[in-house]
Amino acid sequence: MPLMTSSEAFVETLAARGVTHVFGIVGSAYMDPLDLFEPAGIRFISVAHEQGAGHMADGYSRISNRHGVCIAQNGPGITNFVTAIAAAYWAHSPVVCITPESGSATMGLGGFQEIEQLAFFQKITKYQTHVSRPDRIAELTARAFDIALAERGPTQVNIPRDFFYGDVDVDIHAPLDVERSPGGAASLDRAAALLGEANFPVIIAGGGVAMAEGVGELESLAEYLSAPVVTSYLHNDSFPASHRLACGPLGYQGSKSAMRIIEKADVVLALGTRLGPFGTLPQYGLEYWPEDAKVIQIDHDQRVLGLVKPVTVGICGDAKAAARRLLERLKAAPNPPTCLGTAGERVAQVVAENAAWEEELDGISQGVEGGLAPRHALRELERALPADAIVTTDIGNICSVANSYLRFEKPGSFLAAMSFGNCGYAFPTAIGAKVAAPDRSVVAYVGDGAWGMSLQETLTCVRENIPVTAVVFNNGQWGAEKKNQIDYYADRFVGTNLANPSFAEVARAMGANGIRVTSADEVGDALQAATSADVATVLEIVVNQELGEPFRRDALQKPVRHLAKYQAYAAP
Repeated sequence: MPLMTSSEAFVETLAARGVTHVFGIVGSAYMDPLDLFEPAGIRFISVAHEQGAGHMADGYSRISNRHGVCIAQNGPGITNFVTAIAAAYWAHSPVVCITPESGSATMGLGGFQEIEQLAFFQKITKYQTHVSRPDRIAELTARAFDIALAERGPTQVNIPRDFFYGDVDVDIHAPLDVERSPGGAASLDRAAALLGEANFPVIIAGGGVAMAEGVGELESLAEYLSAPVVTSYLHNDSFPASHRLACGPLGYQGSKSAMRIIEKADVVLALGTRLGPFGTLPQYGLEYWPEDAKVIQIDHDQRVLGLVKPVTVGICGDAKAAARRLLERLKAAPNPPTCLGTAGERVAQVVAENAAWEEELDGISQGVEGGLAPRHALRELERALPADAIVTTDIGNICSVANSYLRFEKPGSFLAAMSFGNCGYAFPTAIGAKVAAPDRSVVAYVGDGAWGMSLQETLTCVRENIPVTAVVFNNGQWGAEKKNQIDYYADRFVGTNLANPSFAEVARAMGANGIRVTSADEVGDALQAATSADVATVLEIVVNQELGEPFRRDALQKPVRHLAKYQAYAAP
């Protein structure tokens, strides 16, 4: 085996896995391998905060469909990764989190920046490894990379800082190539039989379709069956929005067309989705989930099959491969699918529901007195978005309402905080996405509250020359929580009003481009100017305080006050 230092073995392993970018903040704990990044063809992107580095690695991995890598100083640098790794976990992103640790000889003595670093990530990673000997650094790092991609989720490599030094005899192995299966033959037969007997099949396209690069196979299957396709919550890019069978997204502020179509289904094919509970909650007063329908669920993780919704057939398989095999079985069946006899009627219903929803959306996206309404701004942004744009969205009222307006033609175009729902997600994730796809326009939608958690990464964009666009909705409030206070706490506003500066001015002071607009007719031109600029741009849109429906109506109830001293504050 070749002789090299353990730092060289570590960096050679990264290079063998195709790593070209690492996000982080420089630290003495990994200074030796850091010195080798540039000769190995790895660009180190220095960020403003470690949470941003984790989100950038997430965005990079989701757009490139490869590993994203983040690294930081031991102790506080590593604990700052936790929120971002949790978000990556729920987004199924193959992020490898490198966590240099205090020196092995002094662990347990309470030294500088010492803390036990594995426990923080135990529930939010697919695999953790602690390098117990310098000569295992290549082996264990490689394993973390293989598992991250195979199981679609973050992994952690914990390395005592003194293990980066000294000579070791190691081999650098090639990546493990694991072929994905379409699922068991018997379960695919049962699924094909159900689809063949269906009168009104509907397909839910989940994130697994995009991850498997299986949109083409899904299109072929849907077209053969003339089956309407809805997308799962926050996976609007899993099926082309302009396709004649596309109905839009389910979930909060999704498409009414999608909801009205799926409630007609007698067979639902949930392809590449865990059917998360938040993505099937009632919306717009519609209880749209078809409780009597037979459900076929396909996911590469067998643990999620039947977890949220009862299923008739569960298939542990790759979305792309399974869609291909299902179509083969349907075409080879002795009798054509029953639903082909009503294909024209079904497509007509899709056309009618889409038109009705589009007309309604136009009606609620018009100008109003009292400033620029959020929905009006979102409509103008939708119209002005470049065709190839990647959009990231933060959590919050306006950004969540954007689900009604975000439509895409190809996968790898929409990144959201998913089930973890953390603020400060969109902007750093957009930076990672731009690094992965430098030729595409990347736009982050951020509320003014969440912007306070991520605006520091404007410095990263300026320093590293990464020209992303941040659309910041400035309405002077934490909108989602304020809506709860309006609906449940009699307009008692505690902690939800914000006093903001001009974020465009702040951006200019940081060396970025800053644009501030206050009217609808300025929005489109401003977005086009921002996305065509060769520098990072903060597009500040001043909107009124109109709010969408409550984000978590399922989790709140009218307060009850038992103590007399609270009576003056009780809701009427």
